[in-house]
Amino acid sequence: MNDSGEGGAAPSKRKDARRNKETLLDAAATVFVRSGVEAPVRDIAAEAGVGMGTIYRHFPTRADLIIAVYRHQVEACAEAGPALLASSPTPHAALGQWINLFVDFLVTKHGLAAVLQSDSSGFDTLHAYFLDRLLPVCTQLLDAAVESGEIRSGLTALELMRGVGNLCIGADSDSRYDPRRLVELLIAGLRQPGTP
Repeated sequence: MNDSGEGGAAPSKRKDARRNKETLLDAAATVFVRSGVEAPVRDIAAEAGVGMGTIYRHFPTRADLIIAVYRHQVEACAEAGPALLASSPTPHAALGQWINLFVDFLVTKHGLAAVLQSDSSGFDTLHAYFLDRLLPVCTQLLDAAVESGEIRSGLTALELMRGVGNLCIGADSDSRYDPRRLVELLIAGLRQPGTP
C-alpha cells in the first residue's frame, strides 16, 4: 500500500479544482464586463471552455456566481496594485493600469447591486469588504505617485474611487457611453503640470 501516492493526489485534486474555479470566475468576469451580469450562462461556459453543468455545479444560482465573481475581482484588484507598482515604469502608470482593472470591477459591481436588491444586508457586507480590500491599495498607488512628484497631492483614495465609480454609472445601459475615455482623462488630469 502506497500512502504517499494517495496523500499527494488529494492536494493535487484540490489545486486542480481551485484552478478550474478560478478559470470559471475569470471567464464569467470577462463575459460580465462585455455583456453585463444578465449574460447567458452558455456564454460563460463557452468562454471558460466547459459545459453549463460545470458552472451550475459550482454556482447553483446566478446570484452565487455574481457574488463569487465580485469577490474574485476584488481580490484580483487588491493583488494587482502592489504588482503593478513594482513592474510599471512609473507610479502614475501603475495607478492608470490599476484604475482600468477597477473599472472592469465596477461594471460587475453595478450589475450585482441590481441582482441583490432584495438582500441589502448582503450587499452592504460585500461593499464593506470591497472598501476594506481596495482603499488601502488605491491609497498606496496614490501616495507613490504623489511622492514621485507625478501627481498633485490632496486627493484621497476614496474620492478617486468614487469619482471613477460615478463616471462608470450608465455604461451598462448605454452602449454608446464609454466610461474608460473619461476615466483616462481623469487620471491624466491628476498629473502635475510640466510632468511628462
